[in-house]
Amino acid sequence: MAWQTAAWLLLGGSTVLLFLGLPVAFSFLVINLVGAWLFLGGESGMIQLARNSVASVQSFALTPIPLFVLMGEILFHTGIAVKVIDGIERLIRQVPGRLAVVAVVAGTVFSAISGSTIATTAMLGSLMLPMMLARGYHPTMATGPIMAIGAVDMLIPPSALTVLLGSLSGISISKLLIGGIVPGLLLSVAFIAYIVIRVGMNPSLAPKAQFTVHRGWEHWRPFVQYVIPLVSIFAVVVASLTAGWATPTESAAIGALATILLALAYRALTVTNLLQALRGTVGISGMILFIIVGATTFAQILSFSGASNGLVQIITGHGLSTAAVVVAMMLVLIFLGLFVDQVSMMMITLPIFMPVVQRLGIDPVWFGVMYLICMQLGLLLPPHGMLLMTMKGVAPPPVTMAHIFQAVIPYVAMSLLVLVLVFLWPAVAVWLPTLLG
Repeated sequence: MAWQTAAWLLLGGSTVLLFLGLPVAFSFLVINLVGAWLFLGGESGMIQLARNSVASVQSFALTPIPLFVLMGEILFHTGIAVKVIDGIERLIRQVPGRLAVVAVVAGTVFSAISGSTIATTAMLGSLMLPMMLARGYHPTMATGPIMAIGAVDMLIPPSALTVLLGSLSGISISKLLIGGIVPGLLLSVAFIAYIVIRVGMNPSLAPKAQFTVHRGWEHWRPFVQYVIPLVSIFAVVVASLTAGWATPTESAAIGALATILLALAYRALTVTNLLQALRGTVGISGMILFIIVGATTFAQILSFSGASNGLVQIITGHGLSTAAVVVAMMLVLIFLGLFVDQVSMMMITLPIFMPVVQRLGIDPVWFGVMYLICMQLGLLLPPHGMLLMTMKGVAPPPVTMAHIFQAVIPYVAMSLLVLVLVFLWPAVAVWLPTLLG
């Protein structure tokens, strides 16, 4: 079978199944079964498929995923998240769009301790959205910052999707985790600046409201008691990674243990919420591992059929500059973000993109950070952005999908600007991993 036919069958078949609504893991399972039978040799191919599937989830590099997810699950189920928001709110004085600014700052802090974008968005949406709407915030000003900062969770470690990207692409997981910090913080600052300027120009979007001003120690107590310890966990995780004291897995274990001990110290951890956190962790991690089985085997079959090598030769054989090839790959990712989820994007594109990155000598960390920004964009792009659906699920009925779609437009624009910034100045992505070494 010609490699062109194999490419259409494998890539086209998986895309069609995804668009028909079949879950990601099952879509690639079907294609893998067909591909193994055709390209790996019938019955012996099926045996090889089973062996590859087992081997793909035995990698020690995947262990941080459930540990990072567990950190966020404990934070949310124990109610510590509410205390963190209170601590941040007390420190932020009266600025235009104050509650929206609080949501962005709180979301940035949660990004440093939670490995799940959906959990961050759902939690902030259920806690802060009713408060903002009750104080007269326009639905677009209330929902936009929450969804935008939820997407930034993917860039700031710990991030389960970053670990997954590093594992599937072969990029250093620790460098990828650290490389997302500067772009993530730039986005957070840009969001705050936009909110302040936008509400300053149109105060009706976020009317001023009276809030209790605490004095003395009571003003600082929640921040010192809850926010600083959580940020300290983030600092310990990143420091252990960058100093070489621990692998990503060991750093994740340190972070998970510190989060549990912190919850115990606050007397917030009970048997009930611990079981809830563990169930959530098992559910999310099981789904991710099942997807990894499909992704790894799919890449192997695509390579064995000759489709990967054929597509790489087409891409590199047109005499395009390295910059043009990178731009084209980013445009493909943004286009896919309109229709498919982030894991599907990785499974469809990485088997093709990574050989091109290696062939052209592109810095893998630089490419990986831009890949993360494109996936972060996919979380916000209408009509199927995952965080748009999450926000609609937690928002009260007066907030329509039209409000949600309108709300994300400026934040998508800012994310595109940061993507361009990283493309033009790679140091934005690679400076910190290089410095910390």
